[in-house]
Amino acid sequence: MPFTSDVVTVTSTSGPLWVLNEPLEYDGRWQHFTVPAGFGTDFATIPQVLRWFIDRTGAHTRAAILHDWLVTDGIETGVVTHRDADGIFRRVLRETGTPFVRRWIMWCGVRYGSLWGGRRDGWWRDLPLVAATTVLAAPVVVPPTVLAAAAYTAYWLAEAIVGIPARRR
Repeated sequence: MPFTSDVVTVTSTSGPLWVLNEPLEYDGRWQHFTVPAGFGTDFATIPQVLRWFIDRTGAHTRAAILHDWLVTDGIETGVVTHRDADGIFRRVLRETGTPFVRRWIMWCGVRYGSLWGGRRDGWWRDLPLVAATTVLAAPVVVPPTVLAAAAYTAYWLAEAIVGIPARRR
């Protein structure tokens, strides 16, 4: 097992972050990372419209916390590059039992996130894999996501309309 513990204990904050109560240690074949107690994480950063497919927590939780640390403190301290952080994430997803298709889609998501988030080093080397994953996953992921987006929009509109009388009081 790559992590020294199967248990992650966190405390909720007033915002979207959760704080680790104890360090999270990862022992890979060549690498050792310690995410310190007190580190804030949002677990897997999954857009609401895609949570029908991948939840923010699950078998991938520890990998997501490690990735959050790698793309912040790990990069700032020079432990990893942006591309390395995303590659380690995919490897750790495999090691923790995340199914093949889901881990490649999650890796694709963090690579897109790195492109849009200004972490572009090495991005173009991954373009063929990102493009292939996108093309192969789109027929399965896009139709239900469009339906989920329509349902979220309808719900948001219903909340807004029903809330009008409450705001007038």
